[in-house]
Amino acid sequence: MTNNTLDMKVKLIHGFSNKTRIQILECLKDGEKPVSQIVEEVKGNQSNISQHLACLKGCGIIVGRNEGKFCFYSLRNQHIRDLLDMFDVVLSDVQSDVACCENHME
Repeated sequence: MTNNTLDMKVKLIHGFSNKTRIQILECLKDGEKPVSQIVEEVKGNQSNISQHLACLKGCGIIVGRNEGKFCFYSLRNQHIRDLLDMFDVVLSDVQSDVACCENHME
């Protein structure tokens, strides 16, 4: 694996490495939503959610489309939805270890 490929993989994984971004992705698993609904479901503020949406979009994890004055976001494709589901499967296998892990970052 080249350094460039490794760097790209790290950037992709970074998109999944924040609680708010994971909340946004979980929110989008049931389909496309406008920013206002994402803000409401995640219980965040507009500015903070917009920054996280920009990160997720920049990483290619979500896509956005404008309709009038509204912006709608959705998961990029079924692969992203499958990956989120796979995180749940893996977590169920390692949950007790993760709970005890002291080497995590907040």
